Amino acid sequence: MSLVAETSYSTLIMSGCVLIAVMLDRLLGEPKRWHPLVGFGYLASRLEARLNRAHNTRTIAFLCGFFAWVMAVMIPVLIIVVLLAYLNAFLVYDDGVERYIRGGIDVVILYLAIGHQSLRQHAQAVLTPLQHGDLQQAQRQVAMIVSRDSDTLDEPGVRKAAIESVLENGSDAIFAPIFWFIIGGAPAVLVYRFSNTLDAMWGYKTERFLWFGCFAARMDDLLNWLPSRLVGVSYTLLGNTKTAWQCWQQQAHLLESPSAGVVMAAGAGALNVRLGGDSVYHGQRKVKPVFGAGRDPENHDLHNSLRLVSKTLVLWCTVLLLIALITDGVL
Repeated sequence: MSLVAETSYSTLIMSGCVLIAVMLDRLLGEPKRWHPLVGFGYLASRLEARLNRAHNTRTIAFLCGFFAWVMAVMIPVLIIVVLLAYLNAFLVYDDGVERYIRGGIDVVILYLAIGHQSLRQHAQAVLTPLQHGDLQQAQRQVAMIVSRDSDTLDEPGVRKAAIESVLENGSDAIFAPIFWFIIGGAPAVLVYRFSNTLDAMWGYKTERFLWFGCFAARMDDLLNWLPSRLVGVSYTLLGNTKTAWQCWQQQAHLLESPSAGVVMAAGAGALNVRLGGDSVYHGQRKVKPVFGAGRDPENHDLHNSLRLVSKTLVLWCTVLLLIALITDGVL
């Protein structure tokens, strides 16, 4: 394949893959049945049950967690890469057809990795009962997207938890997969998404996962470091810019995660609301900082958080398309 063709695929066709994957997610949402990440989660649970033994020392638990991460993330990705290389080596087609086949595979993988429509649906499922004064239903729905004990939350607590989830998952489930697709194509997306899923499953500071899930948590922090800061910049530009920047600089370090702290502090400032505060996890109260600015969130602020994520997605797609058009010589 010529250098021109490679450049064309890496810019214009790559941006087209992103746009098509985003549109598919908007139109179809996530698959209702047989989602690959559900199967991946099942396999990861089986792997953890075999390797994460209560009698393991800290060192052994960490090494088992590292081995489990490699088995769960790198082995499946390597198998997929080999299968794709096999298709390229043994199927005969010209350069033009090859680009479209590669693009089609990339679109499917990226579509399965992002979850904008799912995030919208989950957040709306929390917002609707809040608007009707049904706190118990709102608690049940927010439990689908947060790890804290939702039955202890009052209405402001439910709003805060939902908005925090929207801001953080906007980065984790939408923008970070797009970022890693641009950097390394479908294999990089798979590494990121599998690693992020393992962090959600194993990255708890509990007796069971403190050492076993340590490597998965640190890898997720590493893979999210740069994407989260690009998302922080985007939230800052598209919201209350001055307040968002101040919250980012002054409060991001107060949160445990070096990536989620940036996203949520900048997002709270962009929305001009106060989030955070003490929460209950697994029956134990955990002291957490208050961050953001202004007032406690109202129902419409949950809707505004979804709008902020949507505007950020439009911004990213627009910038990516402009870069592709300029690189390809169209502009």
